[in-house]
Amino acid sequence: MMSSPRRAPRSPRRAPRSPHTPRDLRRILALAAVAGALVLAGCSGPSGASSGTPSPSASAASTAAAACVADPAKTIAAKPGAKTMSALSAQTVASLDAAAAKAFALGASPGAIVGVRTPEGTWTKAYGSADPAAGTPMQVGMHTRIASLTKMYTATIVLQLAHEGALKLTDTIAKYVDGIPNGDRITLTQLADMTSGVASYTMNEKLLQKYFADPTAVYTPEEVIEAGAAVSPLFPPGESFAYSNTNTVLLGKVIEKVTGKDIGAVMQQRIFDPLHLTNTSWPGTSAALPEPYAHGYTLNGNTATPDAPADSTDWNPSWSFTAGEIISDIDDLLTMGRALGTGQGLVDAKTQNLRLTSFSPIGYGFGLSCSQGWVGHTGDLSGYNTSLFYDTATDTTVAVQTNSDIASGGCTTSPTLTDDPGDAICQTPAVRLLVALTTELGTAYAPPPRS
Repeated sequence: MMSSPRRAPRSPRRAPRSPHTPRDLRRILALAAVAGALVLAGCSGPSGASSGTPSPSASAASTAAAACVADPAKTIAAKPGAKTMSALSAQTVASLDAAAAKAFALGASPGAIVGVRTPEGTWTKAYGSADPAAGTPMQVGMHTRIASLTKMYTATIVLQLAHEGALKLTDTIAKYVDGIPNGDRITLTQLADMTSGVASYTMNEKLLQKYFADPTAVYTPEEVIEAGAAVSPLFPPGESFAYSNTNTVLLGKVIEKVTGKDIGAVMQQRIFDPLHLTNTSWPGTSAALPEPYAHGYTLNGNTATPDAPADSTDWNPSWSFTAGEIISDIDDLLTMGRALGTGQGLVDAKTQNLRLTSFSPIGYGFGLSCSQGWVGHTGDLSGYNTSLFYDTATDTTVAVQTNSDIASGGCTTSPTLTDDPGDAICQTPAVRLLVALTTELGTAYAPPPRS
């Protein structure tokens, strides 16, 4: 256990809200679970995603997509630069390093790994500590849980199966899974773009209390689906937006039913192997991470305090299933980020065009978000925060891994450490680094304010 994941002590700003009451436990975990939605920015207007955001009409969605991805055809046809795998210039590295170091110093994470890949070359670097208790430095190549980035992998497989005719995107979830409110009206597309009205199981108080009582317990997809269904629907299908882990867990069950295979085997066959992601894995019901790995730290749970975050490294990831289980490293993330942006190695051009034009005005599409031309996702899983985005205009990928999901800055509801720098913008550590790096690259990723 560590006293604080920050490198240098700061003067106390305020006593953050205690994470110990049931109400706060629910809020904390709900914030972590929906982080992928909270940090996406709309291509055309609203500053944040909320359950009250109207679902766009087809014409509005088309306009938003055009504003966010300027030229989908050009993006899909992009060829890697001849120097893509070589080192970036010393001048570029120096500017990126300075920006990353400054952002890292403001974050509430003991360590971070960053990666940038452009047609001119690749740069990766690690900062801070992977395990403060043991004095282990963070190193490039360490594994972390990538949380909601998993949603992009899951949604990609659904698109592959649709292209092959194994399913239709207009199929309703009732065709595959029973017991979902409005299931006979909710399409697979509405599950992927978060307009289904199915609530996230993280909104279920009973499940949260059970999870916090023993975060090492194993959960089945059926258990979390049932918990999400119990607090659904939030709205009629297609009439609003609500980021929900249950949606993507349901898509995982669809994949298993259609293929007749375990989702881990499907991920390996359809994504990990074709892209040669040798350091990316599906843990299933195991809490183990492949060596080398970074310990994760969080303010979630019944034992964490602002002075002593919990070491959540061994918390079981099974409760996130196809919404958040995957483990990866920085090189594999950079490869995956470009593949997700261009579709290359994953889906055909027509399918990728559908994906790059699927974004609603708030910036969320088919298991993918978009801001200022950057397409990708962020994710929180207790102890880990990850960002992966691809710039559709410049063929540039940025990936960030951090071993903390604790926000820092002038946060009003997100729990922070006692020595929090209150004068900074409230952001989670991987998002703060993403913003800094993309700003330095010339086109800043723009997340909405976090509270």
